Parts: sequence; structure tokens; C-alpha cells
Amino acid sequence: MSGLVRVAVVGGGVIGTSVAWRAATAGYRVSLIDPEPASGASFVAGGMLAPVAEAWPGEEDLLELGAVSLRRWPEFAAELERASGLPSGLRTEGTLVVGVDSADRAELDNLADYLATLGRVVTRHSGRELRRLEPSLGPAVRGGLEVPGDLAVDNRVALAALRAAATAAGAEHVLARARAVRAGAVELEDSVLECDVAVIAAGAHSGELHPLLRGAVRPVKGEILRLRARSTALPPPSRTVRGPVHGRQVYLVPRDDGGLVLGATQYEVGFDTEVTVGGVRDLIADAEQVMPGIAEYQLVEAIAGLRPGTGDNLPLLGPLEPGVIAATGHHRNGFLLAPVTADAVLGMLRGETPQDEVKAADPGRHNGGQQ
Repeated sequence: MSGLVRVAVVGGGVIGTSVAWRAATAGYRVSLIDPEPASGASFVAGGMLAPVAEAWPGEEDLLELGAVSLRRWPEFAAELERASGLPSGLRTEGTLVVGVDSADRAELDNLADYLATLGRVVTRHSGRELRRLEPSLGPAVRGGLEVPGDLAVDNRVALAALRAAATAAGAEHVLARARAVRAGAVELEDSVLECDVAVIAAGAHSGELHPLLRGAVRPVKGEILRLRARSTALPPPSRTVRGPVHGRQVYLVPRDDGGLVLGATQYEVGFDTEVTVGGVRDLIADAEQVMPGIAEYQLVEAIAGLRPGTGDNLPLLGPLEPGVIAATGHHRNGFLLAPVTADAVLGMLRGETPQDEVKAADPGRHNGGQQ
């Protein structure tokens, strides 16, 4: 029966393509709709899989959802490599969260104490101990936390593998822009694609596609710099290094072949994707505090993307009406939450009851539970 059900997935980023791959593999007839697949926030992303390092009081549901998804990532990556014949881009070296002044260290102490109340233990290190772990860290780093379970993925490597896996599983790629989604159909610019179920996974643009998403998803701009170590420079750290620098968050995520991704600025400026001088300045200045050697690196790319934000930072994951499912609003956690989101949508297609950690992301929480 499942092979007779047509599923239209709107959005060709990490969430949409993961859903399309899983659904097509399960036997559904899948159309993946995006005029420029893998070109939005997923293409820009740093690729951190870091629910613990990004934990925040009041966001316990998000931490639990992220932790569940992170546990699925190794098998998700292995299946992706088998299905696509390509590397998944998963990196398992872990994460360091560092600070450069007393206020930063106090923030990290508070984070460690908070995590301890949730039964999640991290290792505290002095600056000297951190430099033994990662010699490229500079003397300004005064202390931090080791979080070995928080991983990372090369976003562009993973996107290529996901697209290949979805294609191999039989997903049809529709290079068109969706204008609206309703039960039974996706309205394109010059045609209508009929379907049994539509999945809205269009990131920051999801709010334009269905009335119940209007105002529930907003664009949050983030700027990223991509660097590469030159022959005269120290190599990048083996682990992801992130944390507050005088209160402002920065992260450095290593890539193969001496690559390093710097982020992340965060602005509420609508759909503006231009890179600003101020954003580049802040990223470089903060990253140099953590790793002075980047001054010798080559600047390869400066780019900005739009994270799909929600009011409580949880995604919107569940039915909007019969035949329409939301899988959007993942903010900075698209790659982290891809496995659990794809599994949840597949379960919804099969009529299964969502698992407890997924129920917190039900889109009905924004309208009193009314669909």
C-alpha cells in the first residue's frame, strides 16, 4: 500500500532531503520540490551536532530531542554512506567549549552546573589542559569544558550524499518553487503537483506556504567564514571549538584538508542574506582570541544564510491538517535533528503515534493545540 502513496516534500535542504530519502526508501512515491536544492541555510551551515554544548535553561525539550537525534547519527551516517556510495561527512572528534575572560568562565561554570542537574556530565579543563588537547588554542583561552559526545558533520559533504541517496531510492527532483501547500496538492509557479501527503520543509520560507505557519517561522540571519590553513600556518584543531568570547558566541569547526568554518553571527533582519563588514570583523576578531593562528589562513568564502527560527527554538514537527505535515523551524539545529525528524515524518506517514520527545515539537502548541 505504501508504494501507492505519493508524498511531496517541499524544501531541498538537509531536513527535506533526509525526509525524501527515508520516505522513498520505505516505498513511497516521493517528489522533492526546490528550485535550487541544497542552496539555503543547509549549504551555509557550520554542521555542529551539539545539543549539550548549546543547552540552555528552559530548553530541556530541545536538549532531549537533540540528544535522541545525536544518538542516531552514527547509524544514520553509516546508512547514508551505504545508500549513496559517498562519504557522510560525520566527524566524531568531539567538542571543546572555551572562554577567554572571567565572565566567560563563569558562564561555562553555570553551563556545567546546569548540565549536572540534568545528569549530563562534562569535563572542566584549565587553559593549559585545553592547549594540551588542542595546541592551536591561544593563551587568551583561560578555561573550558570538554564535551566528547557533541560531534560535527561537513554540511556540504552530507548534502551531496543525501541528494544521491534520495535519487537512488527513487525520489523525483522537481526544480520548481512552491507557492502554497494544501491538502492534496502543492501549488507551483505554473502548475499544481497533486499528492496524498505534503511535507513542508522549506526552512525560513515555510511560513509563506501554509496559513498555520504564518508568523510561526521567521528568518534568523547567520554569517559564516570558510578558511583554509596555508602551508606556513598551524593546522586547525581536530575538535570543534566554540564558546563565548567576552560574551559573544563564536565557533570554529574543522574540515578535511585544512579547512575551518567560523561562525556565527545572528541577526533578526528579515530575508537579508548579504554579508556585512561588521559581521566579518567580529567573527575574525573573536576567532583570533581563541586561535591566533588563523591570521595566517586563507579566506576562502564569506556567506550568509537564513536559519528558520521559532519562538521557543523547538522545530515545528507534526500535522497541520490531514495530508499536510510540518517539518521546519529547526533554527541552528537542522543537521543535528535530521535523523529524528526523518524518522518522525516516516512514522507519521505510517500512522504511528509520535514518540514522547517528538510530541513537544507539535506545531499545535502555537495555536492552543488547534489544527
